[in-house]
Amino acid sequence: MIDMNIDFKKMDGLVPAIVQDAISGKVLMQGYMNEEAVAKTKESGMVTFFSRSKNRLWTKGETSGNFMELVSMASDCDDDAILIKANPRGPVCHTGSDTCFDEVNSSKTGFIDQLRAIIKDRKNNPTDTSYTASLFAKGINKVAQKVGEEAIEIVIEAKDDNKELFMGEAADLFYHYLVLLEAKGYELDEVMDVLIDRHKKK
Repeated sequence: MIDMNIDFKKMDGLVPAIVQDAISGKVLMQGYMNEEAVAKTKESGMVTFFSRSKNRLWTKGETSGNFMELVSMASDCDDDAILIKANPRGPVCHTGSDTCFDEVNSSKTGFIDQLRAIIKDRKNNPTDTSYTASLFAKGINKVAQKVGEEAIEIVIEAKDDNKELFMGEAADLFYHYLVLLEAKGYELDEVMDVLIDRHKKK
């Protein structure tokens, strides 16, 4: 959450507010907020707008139960629009669609960036209780070894037909892979650049 300095007078008391899924990055909807709506959103933790048709504050989900949990708010460069990141509790649109733009919002890959940020923080601000920090403390050889161990374990699970165990090993491998990248000082985006470049050459 960051402090905002919205110029409500410039916008006749209402500013557009764009809501984005905090995990997937999908744009969910657009509404309008006045000062009261911003204050109530921060206080309640649930995204609240000013409804022009009802002429009152309106918390998204107050009727349907499909609330949107606030993650962060930020104003744009001109301080006359708001970007909200939220976690939706169910479909956002009154039509039953995931978004008001009739897009499917099922991807959770945006969480990877959150996990990367956590891993980086554990490296830069280690604590005695953090498993991730303990890996960094043991050095690159130990981190690389863990990736190798997890790779072997997922190969073993792939030979069986237990989805739960396979998914567990897949998560372990992916996590330790991200730790290895951080330990080496490389970004996942650099790996994506390699893949994108390979794709372009096909």
